[in-house]
Amino acid sequence: MSKPINKPTQQITDWLTLFGSTLEQGDFTAAVGLFSSESYWRDLIAFTWNIKTAEGQADIEAMLTTTVAHAEPSGWRIEGEAKSNGDLTEAWFTFETVAARGQGHIRLKAGLCQTLLTAMQELKGFEEKKGRKRVLGIQHVASKNRKNWLTLRQQEESELGYNQQPYCVIIGGGQGGIALAARLRRLAVPTIIVEKNERAGDSWRNRYDSLCLHDQVWQNDLPYLPYPDDWPVFIPKDKMGDWLEVYTKIMELNFWSSTECKGASYNGETGTWQVTVQRKGEIVVLQPKQLVLATGMSGMPKMPDIPGADTFKGTLIHSSRYTTGREFKRKQCVVLGSNNSAHDICADLWENDADVTMLQRSSTLVARSETLFLGSSYSEDSLEAGLSMEQVDMIAATTPYGLMHISEQQSSQSMQKQDADFYRRLTEAGFLLDFGDDASGLYMKYVRRGSGYYIDVGASDLIIQGEIKLRSRVSVARITADSVILTDGSELPADLIVCATGYGSMNGWAGRLISQDVADKVGQCWGLGSKTKYDPGPWEGELRNMWKPTQQPGLWFHGGNLQQSRFYSQHLSLQIKARMAGISTPVYGMEKVHHLG
Repeated sequence: MSKPINKPTQQITDWLTLFGSTLEQGDFTAAVGLFSSESYWRDLIAFTWNIKTAEGQADIEAMLTTTVAHAEPSGWRIEGEAKSNGDLTEAWFTFETVAARGQGHIRLKAGLCQTLLTAMQELKGFEEKKGRKRVLGIQHVASKNRKNWLTLRQQEESELGYNQQPYCVIIGGGQGGIALAARLRRLAVPTIIVEKNERAGDSWRNRYDSLCLHDQVWQNDLPYLPYPDDWPVFIPKDKMGDWLEVYTKIMELNFWSSTECKGASYNGETGTWQVTVQRKGEIVVLQPKQLVLATGMSGMPKMPDIPGADTFKGTLIHSSRYTTGREFKRKQCVVLGSNNSAHDICADLWENDADVTMLQRSSTLVARSETLFLGSSYSEDSLEAGLSMEQVDMIAATTPYGLMHISEQQSSQSMQKQDADFYRRLTEAGFLLDFGDDASGLYMKYVRRGSGYYIDVGASDLIIQGEIKLRSRVSVARITADSVILTDGSELPADLIVCATGYGSMNGWAGRLISQDVADKVGQCWGLGSKTKYDPGPWEGELRNMWKPTQQPGLWFHGGNLQQSRFYSQHLSLQIKARMAGISTPVYGMEKVHHLG
């Protein structure tokens, strides 16, 4: 006797069947009629070969009209059982296009689709060789010319970039570049990572001594290889560096350390980059088809031009160059800025018995770490419930940015209520607090501008207690030989000045390594166009220029935190592999360049 289908599952099944039928018939008006008036379809390269969210029926119809004939979607099948949550019914499903297999998620309200996610998972004919498809590793036949694994690996390392050109070059060997290279390796895309540091992981090791990851361990796995289950919740930076180094070996990545990119140019006729690098003193010219800038989510350090800086007899540095406060014991230290790095550096200086003052120019969002991560899906609870981090990533991707601020506002309000006494004491200490332009909290600040917040791991209590001195609503007007003059006319003695003043847009690296014309052609990286502070409109609904085609052919940007590096590296690697395989990749919804920088 067959198991009866529950009502929510039947409802989703019927919707998918009808949707698939309307697409096959090319009846896009009928297809759009299955969506509510306020609806969102987020596509991760399955239909659009882009990371694109269509908002509202008109946008959805425009996307369908342009993409369906080429995508040829089919095989819409519910995956597991649907669930009802209040007035919403939701479920996972699978589908196919002519080029790929995908997974999706749908939410129905009153029988109409409110949110739809379609995400490419693998290219047909170019699946990763994993599980039952893994390679044998040896031929069980006698051969006088047999080469073992080590010989073949050494041969690849010696030839790639010299006798054989890579298809892809990644500039930047931090977690982003390494995660992407691992994906590309599994897809048999010849790739070289170019990293100026001596060892993989040095991008973490070279940062200030006290640094630990601010996100919890469950959020930070790299592709394919989770951390040991006894690793600390907050990973120390040197431990993270060692993991990245080991990972490059285990995943057999072609990691060119002690190698600096000197410049790159694009030949539009051949569709080839010329990337000049200096590798351990030798100039090497690489000629990839695809160039990825994986230099982090930020661009060049922003060092303010302060009058009198050249007369200062102490140490004046950007926060990116700060390593330890040990040499500043009993010294007068001034930190300009009030975000994550500024707080961490102030706490480190205090731990090393320095006299430290933070200069807070404008308000900052502060979230206590233990409160911020309450209820997070990236947790031991999720693992014990049988959810992999890959599944949690997909769950997170189901909420479009156009709706995300609503749930984030609710979370922010709950956090403010729970930590009301903490915020009261911090405000009484003179700290300028905010919770985002629309009170939507930390994560929305992160995706909109990538700055303006601090995840509190102890420095806030030092401010409350007066151990870290605080001057708010002021900046540095000028610098003397041994002090800073503030904009309110007061003076602070200083042996050390740290400018924790942030970074520019990622396209600054394009300007430095390629040309300013290319940087301007690409435009601003990061941000949604929310018309909030430092994230001017127009609204784009996805992060600008990240993990998707840009206005410069063959140029990609890859960055963000470890979770984003893990998740979006899959979609970026599939786009690159498709181009290598000669698969047609018509891009829908390329945004115009609005924000140069």
